[in-house]
Amino acid sequence: MHIGFLGLGNMGGPMARNLLKAGHSLTVFDPFPQAVAALVEAGARAADSPAAVAKAGVEVIITMLPTADHVKQVYRGKDGLLANIGPGVLLIDSSTIDPLSTREVAKYALAQGNPILDAPVSGGTGGAAAGTLTFMVGGPDSVFDQALPILSAMGKNIVHCGAAGNGQVAKIANNMLLGISMVGVAEAMALGVSLGMDAKVLAGIINTSSGRCWSSEVNNPFPGVLENAPASRGYSGGFGSDLMLKDLGLATEAARHARQPVALGAVAQQLYQTFSLQGNGGLDFSAIINLFRGEA
Repeated sequence: MHIGFLGLGNMGGPMARNLLKAGHSLTVFDPFPQAVAALVEAGARAADSPAAVAKAGVEVIITMLPTADHVKQVYRGKDGLLANIGPGVLLIDSSTIDPLSTREVAKYALAQGNPILDAPVSGGTGGAAAGTLTFMVGGPDSVFDQALPILSAMGKNIVHCGAAGNGQVAKIANNMLLGISMVGVAEAMALGVSLGMDAKVLAGIINTSSGRCWSSEVNNPFPGVLENAPASRGYSGGFGSDLMLKDLGLATEAARHARQPVALGAVAQQLYQTFSLQGNGGLDFSAIINLFRGEA
């Protein structure tokens, strides 16, 4: 299948490579020439704009873009996708943006006969490289079925979440909970160690007791507790604090529109905002523990 792919960053680049490995032909675009060159070396064809991707005779277009503004411009700009593709081309947006923007783009795509899915991902750069991502997909059943073989080349857990925008709903709800849980684990670990507890012993108790959660068991924020966690390598790699801040902002903004209280989500957002303003946005989000240890 001939697939267009726009957005070849830390997530999009490995995802595109897995499509090539699965035997698909790719036409790719990214504003950074070096990202395009790396995919061309792997076997893709280069395009110099979103419009050029749309005009390349592709059957499917996948986008992995940073913000809602980027998504709207790429899809609805005069030199964007919708202005340059014919009806029937399947569109899959794997960006993480707010549900309202996703539903707005879907409305325009469907009006001109282009089936579209929102399909944000979870699993990080490791999952993108390994092809083991989780896709949270919003859109009609028939379109989900059409896209499933393509998504399966990039992920192992493909979940249909319901109508357009619901993939984004699942993503921001999950990541809001992740941010809240990391703040809670950080606070608990910092308290326990400050009161004289050994960090590894405390983490072991939490991980076999009622406080057990992913933020403690897999990505514990205290240095030295888990050898392979970002905390044990200076909080490098992993999921950046600025990315967590972005997702918490999406959650609280969506909650505002829905008139739904998210008190803990708002507190977590403010803590990550403070942490980012201190110059820590590039560190893994587990580094938030340094706010409680006085090391931020």
